[in-house]
Amino acid sequence: MNRADHADRAEQSAPKRRCAVLGKPIAHSLSPVLHNAAYRALNLDGWEYSREEVGEEEFEGFLTSLDGTWAGLSLTMPLKKTVMAYGTPQDQWSRELGLANTAVFRSESGVHDASHVAAYSTVANSTAPHNMTAHSVILHNGAVRDIALYNTDVDGIVLAFRHAWETMAAGSLPSNGRPSNVVILGNGNTALSALAACVVMTTGARITVVARHPDANPGITRFVERHADAVTVQRLAMEGDDLDTAVERMSNADIVISTLPAHAADGIAQLVHTKLAADTVHGAVHGAVHGTLLDVAYDPRPSALQRAWSQAGGTAIGGEEMLLYQAIVQVCLMTGRDASRYRVAERATRAAGCRDASGDSPAGQDVAAGDMDDVRLEQTMRDALQEAW
Repeated sequence: MNRADHADRAEQSAPKRRCAVLGKPIAHSLSPVLHNAAYRALNLDGWEYSREEVGEEEFEGFLTSLDGTWAGLSLTMPLKKTVMAYGTPQDQWSRELGLANTAVFRSESGVHDASHVAAYSTVANSTAPHNMTAHSVILHNGAVRDIALYNTDVDGIVLAFRHAWETMAAGSLPSNGRPSNVVILGNGNTALSALAACVVMTTGARITVVARHPDANPGITRFVERHADAVTVQRLAMEGDDLDTAVERMSNADIVISTLPAHAADGIAQLVHTKLAADTVHGAVHGAVHGTLLDVAYDPRPSALQRAWSQAGGTAIGGEEMLLYQAIVQVCLMTGRDASRYRVAERATRAAGCRDASGDSPAGQDVAAGDMDDVRLEQTMRDALQEAW
């Protein structure tokens, strides 16, 4: 048998598995770049990942069209709430927030199974998704399967900050035992994940949520009530005196997270530039801010807010970091790899405590000591993302 025959046989024997990111619009998504790079790093022949433009009205029809090759789905706007009626939450934040960005097809035994899915939710009322228990999915042959649901956005935010603190801004780590000052721009679904990330990263955070309609998301109210012992929240409008107060609080913030769409924070960026511009004395930059900013929007890159924050002396990271880390967790979940190494949001420990007072990393947190497959996976995905820009 020649080399070509071996290659043909290997290709034929490799089980075909499909995954995709769903949303509307979706053409801008870089998820296929990340996931397909991960498959190459893990030598997963036969796996492929695409983008599919699917809105809320088309979602159930899309599920019914899937065949036995499908292993998992990534969900973006506007489907993170919609999917809750079709699966079973498997982790803390999908259950509590009622938001999932990851769906994995499973058999009754818990083993990944992409049998032909004719999806139909047995739960008609999804008004309180965080209280839901089990959801059945009826397959073409009448068997019952689960769609396992996860929220990896919280992990993505936590890991993005941890990576920044470890590599760029060790001096900006929130101090153990001291309440952290946090500003979150926006109050949509991503803001909910940002709040959850703050519970993981901080102790007794004082959080200011700034939005055009500060009281528009009742999920934030419920979250704050459930975590009253861990966070306090004040809401400000994105205008007038409230906005001036918000920018002032950003100057004292340890953590700033913008969950606004692309360009929606450009006005705030101008205020940051005007009010918090860094001073230069004898060639040294004296910044008006000390904290770390994450702008979840990754196009344009860097955003106006990132540029203004950096010019004011702070550390700014873009949404591509959150995108990378939430995708790493998704890859692990969809392919059956152990995701516990990356699921920091499931742990009781603070991500900000990745270094102790001596500056050393506690046991289990040192990347160099971890599974080299995980190291290679992360680096390969990061390289692919850089090349895509």
